[in-house]
Amino acid sequence: MRIAIQVLSFLWKVYVGIIFVVFALLLYPPLVVLLSRPSWKRKSFKIFVFWSWMMRVFCFYPVQKLSESSLPAGPYVIISNHSSYLDIFLMHSIMSKHPFLFMGKSEILSYPIIKTYFKGLNIPVHRKDRTKAARSFNEAKKAVQEGWSIVIFPEGTIPDDDNPKMLPFKNGAFKLAKALDIPIVPLTFINNFKLFSEPLDFKGTASPGYSKIHVHPAIERETIRKMSDKELSAYCFTIINAPLAKTYPDLCGTR
Repeated sequence: MRIAIQVLSFLWKVYVGIIFVVFALLLYPPLVVLLSRPSWKRKSFKIFVFWSWMMRVFCFYPVQKLSESSLPAGPYVIISNHSSYLDIFLMHSIMSKHPFLFMGKSEILSYPIIKTYFKGLNIPVHRKDRTKAARSFNEAKKAVQEGWSIVIFPEGTIPDDDNPKMLPFKNGAFKLAKALDIPIVPLTFINNFKLFSEPLDFKGTASPGYSKIHVHPAIERETIRKMSDKELSAYCFTIINAPLAKTYPDLCGTR
């Protein structure tokens, strides 16, 4: 029975991968056109929103917001736990009213299809090269000045073990929010790791189903100004982890 479930889960991952690639190819021409001029760049965000909705519809991933707070006018830094690639696929349709760019590890540029999309609109971070890392920070600063919000996964990667228990947060997102004096919007993805685990993990689970999330109240500038980077990191970790600890007390109850 377990093997049958694993086979079905793997086949589901293949199906999701096919849907992803099909829309990647279909949307590539209009995206290239929109990214050809800086003045058209903001319109490209709508393509990603559409793509995200298509992933939800064709892969049967309706989103259930277990809590949602009114958000201030952007821009701001959006942070969340990172338990699945589904976090990325769904983010645009979840935060569709708030144009944003992803700021993520440069290793993603090694993925052929994703490279084209990521490099054209988002900001790769070369963590091992201080000069390039500083350049990424300046790109983020410029993007915020142009009205874009920035999405960062503070864990830096998807946990290999004990998912959804979060990894310690890196301080980049909090340094950015403090330096640019913009609010932080925390999100918690509750069960994406069950709906779509690591694609190459044959034993990992995958299935259609409700993606459950919490959209927490924004952390305003005044609160951010009073905290150090480490204090702000710990504060945000507690906010994002709280729903996970409630849902998975044996795993996420302690840091």
